[in-house]
Amino acid sequence: MPVASGIYYSVHEGAANQGLPVVLIHGAGGTQLAWPPEVRRLSGGRIFAVDLPGHGKSAVAGGQQSIAGYARLLLSWMDAVQLPRAVFVGHSMGGAIALTMAIHHSQQTLGIGLVGSGPTLPVDPRLLEYAASPTTFFKAVEAFQASAYSPSAAPRLVELAMQRLAETRPSVLHGDLLASSKFDASAHLAQAVCPALIVCGQDDRLTPPRWSQFMAGALPQARLALIPQAGHMVMLEQPEVVARALIGFLREIPFNPGEVTLHVHRH
Repeated sequence: MPVASGIYYSVHEGAANQGLPVVLIHGAGGTQLAWPPEVRRLSGGRIFAVDLPGHGKSAVAGGQQSIAGYARLLLSWMDAVQLPRAVFVGHSMGGAIALTMAIHHSQQTLGIGLVGSGPTLPVDPRLLEYAASPTTFFKAVEAFQASAYSPSAAPRLVELAMQRLAETRPSVLHGDLLASSKFDASAHLAQAVCPALIVCGQDDRLTPPRWSQFMAGALPQARLALIPQAGHMVMLEQPEVVARALIGFLREIPFNPGEVTLHVHRH
């Protein structure tokens, strides 16, 4: 896997190397493997899947305790890989990062996909407490497992995903949960003027469909896809359905492969 600005990533691209750039951003305690192959290998674009700092192969770096902090590091990574603009597709906390990009870094944002996310991401105080200590970290993993999946999810899928979550450093997951709990973009959604796809599992108990419906009504250019028989980890539970929704969305985003690099002053 290549690395730039401390962030490891994978990239899937067509032979022409000119497709629409899409950056996949995982959620709290996750890695790029939270995105199934059907999404990481979408056709027609350049699909970048990152391990956020502190996560996966980027574990040598420290995690963040704010969504804005992750967005800043993502901008540095984009500079390092010479990616001036992209579509940001994020799951849960990753959706908060994508939304932050659209609101505060619009010149770098071609569009956003918000998967199992919300305008706020409140966290159960008990979950924060469990994740704060290595001795109770397993309780945080168990609590997440109990809420994250549809009753129809395959047991083996849940088992593998929970094994990955359990490999996360407790301090990193705790920081992610703190970042999520402090996030609130409710009053700023009208500023995200780019095309937006909102995806939510109908059985999602962590970021329930009503949150996605609220965002669909508040974002200027949004479409909503509610996915049956799926919970919070909708992209793992219904990968082909989510991939089809993303492909249809991405096809409608204007993109000129020959566009010049933007020179934007970073604050």
